[in-house]
Amino acid sequence: MNERKVWFLKISDENGVAGIGEVAPIERLSPDVIEDIPEELDKVQSKLKQVELSTKDEIWKMVKSLVSREFPSIRFGLEMALFDLKNGGRKQIFESDLSKVNIPINGLVWMGDKQFMEEQIKEKLDQGFHCIKLKIGSLDFDTELNIIKQLRKVSEDLIIRLDANGAFQTNEVLMKLKQLSKFNVHSIEQPILPMQPEAMEIVCTKSEIPIALDEELIWVRGERERLQLLQELKPQYLVLKPTLHGGFFTVKNWIDLAEIQGINWWITSYLESNIGLNAIAQFASLYENEEHHGLGTGNLYTNNIISPIQVENGFFKYAESSIWGDVGL
Repeated sequence: MNERKVWFLKISDENGVAGIGEVAPIERLSPDVIEDIPEELDKVQSKLKQVELSTKDEIWKMVKSLVSREFPSIRFGLEMALFDLKNGGRKQIFESDLSKVNIPINGLVWMGDKQFMEEQIKEKLDQGFHCIKLKIGSLDFDTELNIIKQLRKVSEDLIIRLDANGAFQTNEVLMKLKQLSKFNVHSIEQPILPMQPEAMEIVCTKSEIPIALDEELIWVRGERERLQLLQELKPQYLVLKPTLHGGFFTVKNWIDLAEIQGINWWITSYLESNIGLNAIAQFASLYENEEHHGLGTGNLYTNNIISPIQVENGFFKYAESSIWGDVGL
C-alpha cells in the first residue's frame, strides 16, 4: 500500500467553532463497505442538523443512532468530530493534560525480506524503542526464527512482540509457538485466522506464548457476544483499534469487559493520519496501563498533517507548541 484514502469530517456550530474527525477504513481489511461511505456520510450530514451537543454519554448514544454499525470507521470519525467540537475545536478530544502525555509505544517492524526487516530493527533500536513488534508469517519460518534469535541477543530486557496476522495453520500453530517461546516473547497477535473459535480456544489454552486477539474481535458486535468470546477463548491480551471497532465507546466496552476477566490490553492505531492518531492517543492516556501501545505509525506518511505529535525514545508525546496544519476543509 503506497497511499491511504481518508475522509475528514468538519462539524461547526452557529459560532463557527468546528470539530474535525477522521474516517479511515482500509480496503479489504475494514468491515466498512468503502464504496458506500460517501452516501452514508450524506445521510449523517442531513441528520446532524437536527441534533444538539450534550454530555459525553449522550454523544455516544447519538453516534450509535445516527450511524449503522456496518460503518465503524464513520462512527469513529463522528465521535471524534463531536468531542472536538464540544471541547472548543482545539484537537482536545478528551480531558487529558497533553503536556503530561508520555505513552510507551512499540516500534513496529513490517514484513519484508530478511535484510529489510533487519534494517528496520536496527533503526528502531537506534531510536530508543524498548518494545519491538515484528510482523511475521511472510518469510520462511526458520529465517524468522533466526531474526528473532538475533534480536533477543540485543538484550534480555527488550520486549519482543510478534504479530502473525493469522499466518499459521491450525495443524502447525502450537509447534511453531513452542519454537518461538525459546526467545522470551511477550505475546503473539492472532496466530491463526479468526472465526475458528474451537481452534483459537485450544491455542489460547495451550500456547507457550501469551496470545493477543486482534482481527478476532472485529466482527463481535454486541456486549453479550464480546463477553462470551472472552470467557470462551480466554486470551491473555486484546489489541484494540477504534477505527475497526466503531469508536471509543465500543473500545471502552471491550476494556471494561477485559478487565473484569483479568485480561490485559493495549490500543493500536490503524494507519490514521495525525488527526485520528491524536484522538486515539488522548483516549489511551485516560487509562493507567503499563502495556506499550501501537501509536507510532504517523511517521510512515510523506504528507501527514502538521501536528505537535512526537515520538521520542519509544514514547508518544506532544511538543510544547500546539501547532496544527490545515486539513483542507
